[in-house]
Amino acid sequence: MRMKRGQTGAQSSITETNQIARWILLGDLAWTILAFGIAGILRYGFDGSSESARATLALVPFLVGSCFLWIVLFYRFKLDGFHGGWWLPSVASGLLLAVACEMILLLAAAYLTRQYVSRLALTYFAIFLLPGFLMVRQLARRALRGKHIKGQVCKVVIAGSDNVAREIASKLSHHPEMLCQIVGFLFPEDRVDHSFLTVESHAAARDVSTLQVTDLLDLHEVDELIVALPQPATTELIRLATQCQQRGIGVSLVPQPYDLYLSRPKLLDLDGLPILKLCEPSVSQAFVSAKRAIDILLGGVFLALSAIIVLPSALALLILRGRAFQWEIRCGKDFTQFRMLRLNVRRDAIHETRFEHMLELFSITELPQLWNVLLGDMSLVGPRPEPPSRTRRYTSWEEHRLSVRPGMTGLAQVRGLREQHSSEAKARLDLQYLLNPSLATDLSILLQTAFTLATRRRRAAANVIEMRKSNPIHRSAIPPTNEEVQSRADRAQSGAN
Repeated sequence: MRMKRGQTGAQSSITETNQIARWILLGDLAWTILAFGIAGILRYGFDGSSESARATLALVPFLVGSCFLWIVLFYRFKLDGFHGGWWLPSVASGLLLAVACEMILLLAAAYLTRQYVSRLALTYFAIFLLPGFLMVRQLARRALRGKHIKGQVCKVVIAGSDNVAREIASKLSHHPEMLCQIVGFLFPEDRVDHSFLTVESHAAARDVSTLQVTDLLDLHEVDELIVALPQPATTELIRLATQCQQRGIGVSLVPQPYDLYLSRPKLLDLDGLPILKLCEPSVSQAFVSAKRAIDILLGGVFLALSAIIVLPSALALLILRGRAFQWEIRCGKDFTQFRMLRLNVRRDAIHETRFEHMLELFSITELPQLWNVLLGDMSLVGPRPEPPSRTRRYTSWEEHRLSVRPGMTGLAQVRGLREQHSSEAKARLDLQYLLNPSLATDLSILLQTAFTLATRRRRAAANVIEMRKSNPIHRSAIPPTNEEVQSRADRAQSGAN
């Protein structure tokens, strides 16, 4: 997909993304029809009798209703699979919740209209839906990967060298449906953020004048220039944008009074004058009340169920270490400090006994925090709480993590970020969650957490056990990283407080 000059890269990418979403929806609807047919055959057979035909025709209204409901759910919950970046557990959990919602609505409609429908046929139908929808999205992802390999993408250069420029590059790399490839960065020599540059980028850097920039962009067949400079537009920048447009290179602009993930932009077209309104995300009181009700309901159920594992583990730790639980000082909503409960196991328990390591690996040590959920200090889903020693070093946009109750699990945790990772890395995902809060998102993250514990950590546990068998001192010989050292210091200070 080499873009035609004169059509901006942003317009091309958005158009291509919308087309991909429509093709995925058409694939979903085709699979829905096929799944209904398979469900009818499995339930009533394929003998061609009039009774079987009448029973199958009775399912047609439910097929029509199912297609209509899926179109609504598809656009309402953005089920194309690429929203937020392709992540299989997120895609699968979102589709699972949508399929469950669709089946509940279909059964409710059948009950209210007093229409008989075979529950077994609907069960077959529901079983076939989820794997088929996942297959459609996997095929779409493979097709996009093929376009990237063939170079059928929009070549993009980013003008900027700060956090915003980094974030643009990161987002484009996680959204293959945009069909964009970052080929370089432009920035004035006196406005370089040196932490932005790597050894390789230093070696590849070139000094060019403003007049030579468009020639360089033409040389590399660049289709789009994204301007993300932290300073207001200068005469040179305006001249560069004009030259790019004259040569058919699209120009996009990131507004300068912008902080990462702090606003939801809305574009206003005032007689051709673009005005970008930055709207602060907000939640209704009804959502807050419903979230708290779910925390109490599910938290109580999970606490009762987890007692089967927590109590024996606590007894074993009482015998091993003389104490079953420990309290850690954490910073909650609006910088309010609270005591977080967990099993008495060090966070780097890989250096301890295998029993303690397994408790830490599968997050069993964190299950007592369900008590904090019932007390109202925490929520089931939200940004993980950090010690005050870390929160005191937060930047202004990282502080937005503290605008809600902290959670036992969150978007950063299901993406693999833990205590040893930087607060900035976790804030990127946590603030992305805060921009679009919903009960469906919370349920999806809970499902992703279960998936993470059941798959990735199980494999990690097998690897660690095998490594210990082959070389018992291998791990203890590895020195801790700077992040681990800082994390241990934070926890030590938290425990002392």
